[in-house]
Amino acid sequence: MLLTIDVGNTNIALGMVDEGKVAGSFRLTTKTPRTSDEYVICLNAFLAAENFSREDVDDVIISSVVPKIMYSLTSAIRKCFGKEPLIVGPGIRTGVEIKTENPKEVGADRIVDCVAAHYFYKRACIIVDFGTATTFDYVSEEGVFQYTVIAPGLQISANALTSSTAKLPEVEIRKPESILGRNTISGIQSGVVYGYIGLVEYIIKTMKKELNDPDAYVIATGGLGRVIANETEEIDIYDPDIAYKGMSILYEKNKTK
Repeated sequence: MLLTIDVGNTNIALGMVDEGKVAGSFRLTTKTPRTSDEYVICLNAFLAAENFSREDVDDVIISSVVPKIMYSLTSAIRKCFGKEPLIVGPGIRTGVEIKTENPKEVGADRIVDCVAAHYFYKRACIIVDFGTATTFDYVSEEGVFQYTVIAPGLQISANALTSSTAKLPEVEIRKPESILGRNTISGIQSGVVYGYIGLVEYIIKTMKKELNDPDAYVIATGGLGRVIANETEEIDIYDPDIAYKGMSILYEKNKTK
């Protein structure tokens, strides 16, 4: 099986992929500094939690937007599995043409999302990735990634509200029963969640209009994607495993290199 590791600014997501299907997944925080030995412990914990062994890992691929942890993480991969991980980055074959003004600025996480969307859905797609930032990436039916929108993430938006005010408390991010809050907590939840639904819907509608592509298929992913995806008809599907799938495709395209 293939161990896929998606390193984001907030979380590190690990997925075991067996013949294109995700057989198990695990998440840990990114921000905590860790040595390679600590990463080995985390990897062993993931394998044990999902009833895998080290011998089940045939190879490893990493997509990362956090360069400062890569030395420790790749060292841990070598210690744990005795393998050199494939890193998503310059020179890797993707099957997707990146035509932004500066392709080198495009994060590995967005590349793997676009690769999976193009490969599995075979149509023009808007991939909405609800991570630390929320990204809206458009990949055409021909596999051209050219346009993007980047917004503050849902958690960042909530944190900005509570950290910049003296008396407003931190709250769980969830949609309240009514937009009409009757106390401070439900009022914050209403403003954050309903406001974010409005942001997402407006951006998607405007992208489709300017692209002249009203039938673009909208895929949501990311940890907080489910919160919003269930609340709007502008999102066609929620796919939490799209990054694992994209890395699996990239591995197959590049494993002989």
